[in-house]
Amino acid sequence: MTGPVPRLLTALHDAPSDRPDAVTVDGRTCSREELLGAAGAFAARVAGAPAVAVHATPSLETVAAVVGGLLAGVPVVPVPPDAGPSERDHILRDSGAVQAPPAVLTERRSWDGPEPDPDTTALVLYTSGTTGAPKGVLVPRRAVAADLDALAGAWEWTPEDTLVHGLPLFHVHGLVLGVLGALRTGSRLVHTGRPTPQAYAAAGGSLYFGVPTVWGRVARDAESARALSGARLLVSGSAPLPAPVFRDLEALTGQRPVERYGMTETLITVSTRAAGERRPGSVGLPLPGIRTRIAAEPGAEIGELQLTGPTLFDGYLGRPEATAASYTEDGWFRTGDIAAIEPDGMHRIVGRASTDLIKSGGYRIGAGEVENALLDHPAVREAAVVGAPHADLGQEIVAYVVADGVGERELIDFVAGHLSAHKRPRKVRFLTELPRNAMGKPQKKLLPPV
Repeated sequence: MTGPVPRLLTALHDAPSDRPDAVTVDGRTCSREELLGAAGAFAARVAGAPAVAVHATPSLETVAAVVGGLLAGVPVVPVPPDAGPSERDHILRDSGAVQAPPAVLTERRSWDGPEPDPDTTALVLYTSGTTGAPKGVLVPRRAVAADLDALAGAWEWTPEDTLVHGLPLFHVHGLVLGVLGALRTGSRLVHTGRPTPQAYAAAGGSLYFGVPTVWGRVARDAESARALSGARLLVSGSAPLPAPVFRDLEALTGQRPVERYGMTETLITVSTRAAGERRPGSVGLPLPGIRTRIAAEPGAEIGELQLTGPTLFDGYLGRPEATAASYTEDGWFRTGDIAAIEPDGMHRIVGRASTDLIKSGGYRIGAGEVENALLDHPAVREAAVVGAPHADLGQEIVAYVVADGVGERELIDFVAGHLSAHKRPRKVRFLTELPRNAMGKPQKKLLPPV
């Protein structure tokens, strides 16, 4: 490589345009210069380590530690603060990461080391482990830079923005987009600590990130939702946004949310645009450099989404067989998500192939479509749909719902009146709440037996 290596966190080094509250996390603020000094001191402590584990609480110390690791060219391994002993031990043992003392905001040091090569690993992010022990996803610096630049273009994200979110700092959404994105684009960052509707309303942002659970709570708090009417963009991701929540947000804030699609292994690859159409149930168009295709059976409208482009990971740490299995023979990444591409190129994500593609009576049915139909019923607050073994149909559609004042037959008939009859649930089970992970995604494998 010739010439200087471009900086990953471009705006972090732009002290002349700094402001004292450039970064706010859970009510505490610092300037980019102060953050850079604390990160420099942390970088000096961890330089040369094979990887560094960061206890990823929502704090300025976490931000400084992540930045410090990136400055030093040491792969950062965010550890969920609520990880149990087994999960934590697995992450530390599998990654070989050292546990450095936390970053200290009052400790400052200038870091004058060279910018690491873009091909080196920036982050080792661990998957949820739904199919075994969590795997370490190797995210290179070049992928982070390519993704953030593509999103800045798609969302018209500039230094004039104030980004607000309260998402965990150990996932792509909260950490890569929600922290590194602000430090690359130069926008002000406000992390609310907890993503409550009241905290979002009080933050005064122009750009908001949230998951469907967060946006559902915002939509149920009309006063807080109306306070977001001055924002430029409301972005939802990490799971499909229910169509009723989409419509409620539009009615209360005066704007349609932007939805996007991504994975730990791919970062964000598909998104609706700030200046484009925002359609309920659609995650939009591929970002620049990303190519997508659907691997579907003949005559089927939906199939596995496969893609290729500059934002992809470098493989699973120490697992070459798992890495190879995640690609097709011609080199496209297999997302494991079921999707459809509309004639105008807009993408719809139906769900995971392992849990959300239901084959019933010869039909291929996406669980997400049935879930959205259920959520259109005014009594239904939450819904999760699965396929259960059935002697005649192969699989039957079973719905788990959180609802008040409605019975099983009414919901079955309601769906049959909105969708094709073969997409109606055969059984409905009522729960007090759905099992969810830290990002608010329903955990269907934890649902009680039919």
